[in-house]
Amino acid sequence: MMPYSDTRFTNPLDEFKRFFSHGSALSRLILINTAVWVLIQLMKVVFYLYNQPDGSATTIWVLHNLAVPAEPSQLFDKPWTLFTYMFLHTEFWHLLFNMLWLYWFGRIFTEFMTSRRLVTVYIAGGLIGGLVYVLAFNVFPVFYPVLGQSVALGASASVMAIVTAASFYAPSYTIQLLFLGRIRILYLAIILFVFDFFMIPSGNAGGHLAHIGGALFGLVYALTAKSSPLSASRDSLFTQFKTRFSRTSHHRSNDRGTYGRPVTDDEYNMRRKESQDKMDRILEKISKGGYDSLTREEKDFLFKTSNKR
Repeated sequence: MMPYSDTRFTNPLDEFKRFFSHGSALSRLILINTAVWVLIQLMKVVFYLYNQPDGSATTIWVLHNLAVPAEPSQLFDKPWTLFTYMFLHTEFWHLLFNMLWLYWFGRIFTEFMTSRRLVTVYIAGGLIGGLVYVLAFNVFPVFYPVLGQSVALGASASVMAIVTAASFYAPSYTIQLLFLGRIRILYLAIILFVFDFFMIPSGNAGGHLAHIGGALFGLVYALTAKSSPLSASRDSLFTQFKTRFSRTSHHRSNDRGTYGRPVTDDEYNMRRKESQDKMDRILEKISKGGYDSLTREEKDFLFKTSNKR
């Protein structure tokens, strides 16, 4: 069988506009992170104009109120920081690299699972990463001298959760890397995990520990989702129950035939089977030639289907 390929040129700017115009969960996560960074930079300018060199007052205020502290009593006073820290960046390059990884692997993630689950993994992975950071700094003696001053910030733990979840859910998925050629994302996730582990003593130990926490959550999530395919395609057991017992009435009220009448269950099932067959063909095409082998129509279908789930 010949491999699938799409020889049409795609303008990167058009792809960029189309991605953000859809308003997907992934694009919103990127926009929230970027907006927070932009707001901090604007505050730095204002503080600088009021004779606060380099916006240092802004940075101190932001870290004190939005970054997650390692010291338990401080965390108890500011519990919201376990959530806000995963959207917080003060340096441009920190933001850029995190958002690039989030974009690349977020798109892979939503090829196989829903956008809602992407948000779930992002937030839960960030929470677990933050808790691992706090726990490690209070357990290991090497961190005691800096316990009261240490804080963590950035989306890295959340991104690592998504990277690991996507990689272990679809371990045969390959991407093209410069100088390395095609490589399975599973190998890339393992390399990142090993790198974080061995980099703990070399600086930014808190960041690497948070990455490890996020990655471990992503691993557990992927393995759980793979062992329960039905749960991976729905948001919760309650949703499965509700959908199953209200399906007939829902179809008759929302699905219309050619002449405006409600469709029958047979018609609905036929439409659903055709949609699933098309999705299966697209996923098979991705497994052989990667995401870039899809046509624009297939990409749009995949994108819309993922956001409906």
